Amino acid sequence: MKPDDLSRLKINRPADGAPRLRPRRRWARYGILAAVVALAAAWAASRYSAPAPVEAATLANTYPTLAFTVLNAAGYVVPERKAALASKASGRLEWLGVLEGSRVKQNEVVARLESKDVRAALDQAAAQVTVAQANLQQAAAELRDADANYKRSRELLAKKYISDAQHEANLARLDKARAAVESQKAALAAARANRQAAEVAVEQTLIRAPFDAIVLTKNADVGDNITPFSSATGAKAAVVTVADMDTLEVEADVAESSIGKIRVGQPCEVQLDALPDTRLAAVVSRVVPTVDRSKATVLVKVRFVDKDARVLPDMSAKVAFLERAPTADEKRPVPAVQARAIVERDGRKQVFAIREGHARRLEVSTGRRLGELVEVRGLAAGERVVLDPPAALRDGAAVTVARK
Repeated sequence: MKPDDLSRLKINRPADGAPRLRPRRRWARYGILAAVVALAAAWAASRYSAPAPVEAATLANTYPTLAFTVLNAAGYVVPERKAALASKASGRLEWLGVLEGSRVKQNEVVARLESKDVRAALDQAAAQVTVAQANLQQAAAELRDADANYKRSRELLAKKYISDAQHEANLARLDKARAAVESQKAALAAARANRQAAEVAVEQTLIRAPFDAIVLTKNADVGDNITPFSSATGAKAAVVTVADMDTLEVEADVAESSIGKIRVGQPCEVQLDALPDTRLAAVVSRVVPTVDRSKATVLVKVRFVDKDARVLPDMSAKVAFLERAPTADEKRPVPAVQARAIVERDGRKQVFAIREGHARRLEVSTGRRLGELVEVRGLAAGERVVLDPPAALRDGAAVTVARK
């Protein structure tokens, strides 16, 4: 090695001769960095490790009446008053004034058949009444004249101015006039009866609503032949079908073995499949006193207490028969979940909500027991929660819902 190269091996020291030492803060900095890396690694491991399979349930709005429901049954909405409107007369439908959904009043004309023939008969009957009235007036005039003549005859007979034969003839004329009046009265009554029959025939060509109702179906069109008492080809019977919507009720089939739990006047709650978020108050109206042997069920009719214009005939319904009438507070839904979702840790009740594939531990407070469900406060309806959360489950752990 050359002498010049030996200068590279020289150790530089400070001017005061003290050695340069590395600060201890540098080691502390390294420790903090290592801890951050370890935490990040742990978070990543929990974030991206294989999700734990769990069973889940959805938090739903539940009605408190579930706690005192004694029986559930299914059925359909039907109107108590329903009628298929047809004419007693036969003929061609000339006019139809309603459509499906039209509201009609009692005695309102909804359709009309051709009626020229019966109206002509009515005019003829009315003319016969007029003739009979004129004949009666003529007979009454004859009677007055015969009565006056008889009175004069009686006076003349007393003075011997006329013979007995003449007086008897005058009396016979009076009796004949009286009989003529009675005959014309009977003829007038017959003419009026004929006119009334003609009016009935005309009325039978009009189809009227029997009560306030809504048109459910339209079964015929203008030009169709209406023959209610015949099965002629192409003929129609009922023109429209109407129902009184104020008399809607639910017909529910109750098992024969459970009919002892039902009583007339018992409060009920009706849920319609078409209105799943609505509960309508109802009451048992009557129990049909017969059993369907093929199904071993008894028909129970439930009358609505709460009216809703959205309820329509033939809607499917579920009926909950209650022990008692619910209070105003019990008519409002509350969030509830299965009791299996609630755990107690550190002296507090908690649930694990599933959000974006991870379990989030949330504190809740519980309320009433609603069958298999428990009322909870602190969560919103629609939240998915873990059922039977394992002890090892931690906040933020990745989970997947196991399918059965």
